[in-house]
Amino acid sequence: MARSTNKPAVAGAKNFLDQFKYEVASELGMTNYQTVDKGQLTSRENGYVGGYMTRKLVQFAEQQLMNGGTLK
Repeated sequence: MARSTNKPAVAGAKNFLDQFKYEVASELGMTNYQTVDKGQLTSRENGYVGGYMTRKLVQFAEQQLMNGGTLK
């Protein structure tokens, strides 16, 4: 059984982050990512998803800052 200690910084963000993860995986061509056993994927495949998620979140934050918004 997998044991995850990752906790979102914002309460209630888990559902959003899960959906975002599946959308990113789909963009990367992993159409069955939601149902596949993540332990059967390579570190590289799983890393692509997490890395691309981080990249998109940073781009969003940068865009918000450029538009005079805040990151609250």
